[in-house]
Amino acid sequence: MLEHSCLNQLRGKKNLLAFSGGVDSSALFFLLLGENIEFDIAIVNYKQRAQSELEVSYAKELALKHNLLCHIFVSPSIESNFEAKAREIRYNFFETLIKKYSYENLLTAHHLGDRFEWMLIQFCKGAGCAEMAGMQRVQKRDGYTLVRPLLHLDKSELYIYLKKNDIKYFEDATNRDEEIKRNSFRHRHTNVLLDKHLSGIKKSFEYIDADREILIPEVEIAHINELTYFKSTKNIRSDIFIIDKILKTKSYMLSFSERELLHKQSSLVVGREFLVSFSKGFVFILPYLDAPMTKEFKEECRVLKIEPKMRPYLYTNKETFTKVKELLL
Repeated sequence: MLEHSCLNQLRGKKNLLAFSGGVDSSALFFLLLGENIEFDIAIVNYKQRAQSELEVSYAKELALKHNLLCHIFVSPSIESNFEAKAREIRYNFFETLIKKYSYENLLTAHHLGDRFEWMLIQFCKGAGCAEMAGMQRVQKRDGYTLVRPLLHLDKSELYIYLKKNDIKYFEDATNRDEEIKRNSFRHRHTNVLLDKHLSGIKKSFEYIDADREILIPEVEIAHINELTYFKSTKNIRSDIFIIDKILKTKSYMLSFSERELLHKQSSLVVGREFLVSFSKGFVFILPYLDAPMTKEFKEECRVLKIEPKMRPYLYTNKETFTKVKELLL
């Protein structure tokens, strides 16, 4: 069931599987075992459901049985905006493990339904082809590769696999709560279309993936301390797609209005935390600061035509300033 291209990415590497005990990650766990892929697992307990303790116990049981490391993180209480905060906590935990244990790949159990749901939601919000292409099977991140081996499979196919092989898994009851906007969208639209048009939707994503390679060129993303930069593609939509990808690695997601403003402005503060600046063929993403500077420094920046909002961060980071000067000159 797993594609050769994904398996080749995983063989002989240090792999970490994001595990929950649910349908998707349980299926992926046993599919990886069946392909003799070596991996460890990581699970987050958000303490939102009584069942969470059983899911963690299941993760420990599987790890012990198959001689894997099982990393467990107990989340602090999340008072609001649960989905976004949970995602931030989850990826911070995974990336800490990746650095500590030198994992090369992070595996998540996103499947075709997740991808299709994302595409439809973006379409309804107002998005172009690049944004709707959304999830990729293999995606380079800072210091590791994110791999989604189930992206070509529908959840119905995962249920069949689990039942056929008598594999235990847990169902999250909150997934049936249609008071949650995403669940309502899934049950009323995504699942209905997948039930009726699965083969056509699969084929469409094959075409979308091929088209995406043309729409979004690969660029080299570089880092100097907390500053990230790349050479502009000279296509603003492609640049914004790359900016969004970089900011996600910093646990920030661009809003629709911020995307629109980036079409019009050469410099934009997003989330009161990051500055995005287009300058002399480069795109810079850096922390947004407000700090006092000397007159001499301001004048040097003026001569170099460095965006004023970049200057406070560069003033406090001399090494970064030196590199930016080299790029701009």
